[in-house]
Amino acid sequence: MSKTLVAYFSASGVTARAADAIARQTGADLYEIRPQVPYTAADLNWMDKKSRSTLEMNDAACRPAIAGGVAGIDQYDTVFLGFPIWWGVEPRIVDTFLDSYDFSGKTLIPFATSGGSGIATAEKSLKAHCPGVSWARGQLLNGSGAAEWAKSVLGR
Repeated sequence: MSKTLVAYFSASGVTARAADAIARQTGADLYEIRPQVPYTAADLNWMDKKSRSTLEMNDAACRPAIAGGVAGIDQYDTVFLGFPIWWGVEPRIVDTFLDSYDFSGKTLIPFATSGGSGIATAEKSLKAHCPGVSWARGQLLNGSGAAEWAKSVLGR
């Protein structure tokens, strides 16, 4: 039997709402990628060149620590991976998540939320970061439509 996981990082709650809708629609397990040190509003101030998020995104090697982990990642065949778009790509903590597990033989399906960027550049970044993974086409999900999209992707 195929098992699905929805893993997501959400800084403001927008991506969390989309992840929850996908999990409810597909019957998937839900896992929040939470930073070991939570982000504050000041950390997320993208206009401040010295904010934590800016410093992380300006360092491609940065891997913020994650609090907790996914138990039994081997049981999942499909992983929806959700995140907000930061600086045109996935936040570095998503890269930490990808570095933490072996996704060989799994299908990863990215979804993102954004106030202005598309998902195409993030998809290229994800594929470059994990080239041996089977990546399905992702989707930008702002507002409604997450459940319907997930249902169509899985054919349920």
